[in-house]
Amino acid sequence: MRAVQVTSLDGPAAIELVEMPEPEPAEGKVLIEVKAAGANFPDVLLTRGLYQMRPKLPFVPGSEVAGTVKAAREATGLKPGDRVAAFPVLGGFAEVVAADEWGVFPLPGAVSFEAGAALLMNYLTVHFALVRRGRLQPEETVLVHGAAGGIGTATIQLAKALGARVIAVTSTTEKEQVAREAGADEVVGVEGFKEAVKELTGGEGVDIVIDPVGGERFTDSLRSLRPEGRLLVIGFTAGEIPTVKVNRLLLNNIDVVGVGWGAFWMRRPEFLRQQWEEVAPLLSAGVLSPPIGASFPLERVSEALATIEERRVLGKVVLLP
Repeated sequence: MRAVQVTSLDGPAAIELVEMPEPEPAEGKVLIEVKAAGANFPDVLLTRGLYQMRPKLPFVPGSEVAGTVKAAREATGLKPGDRVAAFPVLGGFAEVVAADEWGVFPLPGAVSFEAGAALLMNYLTVHFALVRRGRLQPEETVLVHGAAGGIGTATIQLAKALGARVIAVTSTTEKEQVAREAGADEVVGVEGFKEAVKELTGGEGVDIVIDPVGGERFTDSLRSLRPEGRLLVIGFTAGEIPTVKVNRLLLNNIDVVGVGWGAFWMRRPEFLRQQWEEVAPLLSAGVLSPPIGASFPLERVSEALATIEERRVLGKVVLLP
């Protein structure tokens, strides 16, 4: 089969497309023919050895896929040909992948393979962020940074589905359009977003800030919170990890909350199934629908990851084996 390998930690440009044996059926695994694979910022970090997980070289990246079952134990309820979304953690950038049984989920018939490959990492991260870590309540207001990216659009859709008002932060007119199409109630520019949020909320501020970006906007995000507001830290696509003076937390009784979805579920894999059971009805109803920004064949994987690293992505990037 064809697969993408990271053979050195020199970034997306150093990735190689190789021929390698298909994985063999194994106890506790589901063998999947990959129809689409989601590409994410952690995949970029993996190519540079900058992610918290550091697989031994060479390895095949790719944490989320959609496809059809090739082989599975009868006890799983899956049979060859079944449409599934799966979270193999590694190995997804290939024509066939073996995924742990606990990370394989039936894909609703109305959901395309491309959309299925765009679901697990972003939507389950955001579900964990908003529901468990952020304690989002209906009619609260959520401010979303990086609103045109995969995490951003997932946040907009899920927050709206949970009854929240959403204010999106974007840097270009094109990204503004993506955020609006995802369902944002209002969109503000990066420059001066704090003042814009103050005006939109009548001086009250927002209840939750979702921040997958980090960098210099962090302090103004804290200042955009209302009393007892929560800033949810998801990542640092801007490259800079911000710091906070904790006296700021005292002034308005605000929280800075870490969102380590992977660190959480790796100790309790059954949590993924619980999340999927809550998210799947929203998928079937069309309430959640990942916007696909770009699709690339496997041989253009370096280009695909570069669009993510350079923050040129609008919506989700997927690979098509």
